[in-house]
Amino acid sequence: MKYSELVDSGATPTEIQAFLVGSENVPVTMRIPRNLRDAAKEAAELKGLSLTAYVKMCLIESLSKEG
Repeated sequence: MKYSELVDSGATPTEIQAFLVGSENVPVTMRIPRNLRDAAKEAAELKGLSLTAYVKMCLIESLSKEG
């Protein structure tokens, strides 16, 4: 099942979150401005997270919002 199909089916945010984390990890390379990276690293550290964990958390929260 694809993410869009899950959303169209009326899945709950919890079901969407489970779908998003229920797969194998894959490497991703992104090019972002240094200031954005540094700010994100600092925000992650303030929450006690690594940058990778922080980005995953932000993506999951954004993709599982209702509406």
